[in-house]
Amino acid sequence: MSAQPGKRLRIGLVGTGFIAEFHLRSMLGVRHVDVTGVYSRKAENRERIVKLVAELGLGDCKSHDSLASMLQAEDVDAVWILSPNDTRLETMRTIHDEVVSGRSKVFAVACEKPLARTLSDAREMLRLVEDARLNHGYLENQVFAQPVLRGKEIIWRRAASTTGRPYLARAAEEHSGPHEPWFWQGDKQGGGVLLDMMCHSVEVARHLLTEPGRKRDSLKLKAVHGTVANLKWTRPRYIEDLKNRFGPEVDYANRPSEDFARGNVILEDEDGNELMIETTTSWAYVGAGLRIQLELLGPEYAMEFNSLGTGLKIFMSREVKGEEGEDLVEKQNAEQGLMPVLEDEAGIYGYTDENRHMVECFRKGEEPLETFADGVAVLEILMGLYLSSETGDTVRFPNPDLENYVPLVARR
Repeated sequence: MSAQPGKRLRIGLVGTGFIAEFHLRSMLGVRHVDVTGVYSRKAENRERIVKLVAELGLGDCKSHDSLASMLQAEDVDAVWILSPNDTRLETMRTIHDEVVSGRSKVFAVACEKPLARTLSDAREMLRLVEDARLNHGYLENQVFAQPVLRGKEIIWRRAASTTGRPYLARAAEEHSGPHEPWFWQGDKQGGGVLLDMMCHSVEVARHLLTEPGRKRDSLKLKAVHGTVANLKWTRPRYIEDLKNRFGPEVDYANRPSEDFARGNVILEDEDGNELMIETTTSWAYVGAGLRIQLELLGPEYAMEFNSLGTGLKIFMSREVKGEEGEDLVEKQNAEQGLMPVLEDEAGIYGYTDENRHMVECFRKGEEPLETFADGVAVLEILMGLYLSSETGDTVRFPNPDLENYVPLVARR
């Protein structure tokens, strides 16, 4: 089956975790889409998503007890892969087999970040999706964040056009730690905070530095230098905290993953000019909640964004008591005091515009702004940063040692 521009896109979800709910809520702002199927291993989780789809008015969603069942359904055109990192390659293999054999009429697939856990697996994801002749999108929400879209447009139109291209992008993302146990397990997740969050920072920085209308591979990757550390969660008190929350399988005394990472990425533009990306990510930040900071600098200008610098703030005294929640900001760390409020998290973080873009590209048979090829490029940078942090050396590209490299914290 091919794209059908005049019809609604019917999508099936693989995965029912936190990110699946975020995507569903963002789709309230997307036209021409219905969520018609969901697959995950646990029936109760599937039923929760079916109920949420109905509550949001996003379609008649059916629970499937196998991935093959959902792929063979007559009412599923495209698949959103939102399941844990260690399931994504096997999921893509099943999609490939079902489509190539003719048992599935699915014609497009979108995959959450990161595309895979290693560079070799990411290349296999790309090979499979291309071999099945599927349209494909890489779900990197920060590229579609409202401040990024508006900021990049203004900088390149007004400033770069008259004084020269930007040459330095800084991106930082920090919060107090993930929701689910598999994120904390290096062998399942594929790493620690570097893989989990620096995939965002690297790609949004590459996007900001790329001239509008050009693909990101117009910037040549030259070298990276990375540093990782365990700053908070390997302290005895927090080792016990993780065990109490997630059980003995999250054992930071013996099998920790990094909770802090820093990376420098050197690129070269088409004219041979050197460009720089500086990134920082952390699971050890305790503030109001998730904080994203972005900067773009050029010869005569600068752009800045801080996700916690909101226009709306609410203060609650000690007398206001209630259960813990995340109704004001993602990864909220307090229920009292002066709190920033994100009025539309899905929009500000980019999920709404990301899903709107993917749906329209899939409906019209157009190539999305972010594809699996971009997911591969991100993994190449991240694996270089992991190797650099392990050896202490700057990693230069091209680098064949990265093809089968597995980060230290992901080795069994």
